[in-house]
Amino acid sequence: MRVRELAEWLGATFEGDGEKELTDVGPLETAGSSEVAFVGSRKAAEIARSSAAGCLIVPPEWPEEYRTLIRAPEPRTAFARAVSRFHPTTELAPGIHPTAVIGKDVTVGALSFIGPHAVVSDGARIGVSAGIGAGCFVGKRVMIGDGSRLSPNVTIYDNVDIGRSVIIHSGAVIGADGFGFVEIGGRWEKFPQVGRVEIGDFVEIGANSCVDRAALGVTSIGEGTKLDNMVHVAHNCRIGRHVVVAAQTGFSGGVTVEDYAVIGGQVGIGDKARIETRAVLGSGCGVLTSKIVRSGQTVWGTPARPLREHLEQLANLARLPDLRREVAELRRRIAALERQQAGLE
Repeated sequence: MRVRELAEWLGATFEGDGEKELTDVGPLETAGSSEVAFVGSRKAAEIARSSAAGCLIVPPEWPEEYRTLIRAPEPRTAFARAVSRFHPTTELAPGIHPTAVIGKDVTVGALSFIGPHAVVSDGARIGVSAGIGAGCFVGKRVMIGDGSRLSPNVTIYDNVDIGRSVIIHSGAVIGADGFGFVEIGGRWEKFPQVGRVEIGDFVEIGANSCVDRAALGVTSIGEGTKLDNMVHVAHNCRIGRHVVVAAQTGFSGGVTVEDYAVIGGQVGIGDKARIETRAVLGSGCGVLTSKIVRSGQTVWGTPARPLREHLEQLANLARLPDLRREVAELRRRIAALERQQAGLE
């Protein structure tokens, strides 16, 4: 693809050699003369001066210089679109593989794909242009929306609703029992988990993540939310729209996360906590049971506290060795004064 063609497709302007042929995308540091890279930060701007990339996607205010550029208001977004142009999603040939097992009263939409050794149980509904990868299990009365894709070896338990254009990666388990037990006579007895899971449109769920069904009612994940790998959403959680959750984060039962929250990796959230709209939870922090993180607030640490307070406490901790030495010196001086006073008496 030529630079001019890529710029037109991105709805952007170009400078330099519009006829230069581009064959791929690449990192700014290592991109070659036929690859396109992007400048998305000040640090990247410094690297860009020495980059050998054949074309750079840069912000509109990028200074004039004699090289081939594409100017875009949001270079990262434009580059993401360019990546999809050079590396389009592999289209699956519609059809049901001969080794797949299809139950009774199953509906499979036009142009959908069901891969080798997949199992689709009774009463399931598969939308138009959906994809069920090899070795997947789809339980009874599951609904999978148009254009949604299950990577190989995904497990969907019974009575789960999945919206349109959802992506679920390998090893994910949707709809398993929540961790519910009651103590009876000194033994833990299982509390039946008879609720459901609902996943909204345009959600993406990473590899080996788990979303548990509700004990009663619904565990829900809202439209556009993105879960990284190895995220655990427990029973009766309600995750809002366009929430972003990084890897190895765990939500205890009954947690509510409101729209557009951002949650870092390895965060632990206690039972019935509430994370309000556009709150930010820093990586590794711990939110205590029933805690409320207020709208727009950024918290860090365990227990999670406002970022400024957390940084102040870290600074105080860093000063503890000096403080310890000062206290030891004061004790030494006091002891010397006491001995001197005792000698005078």
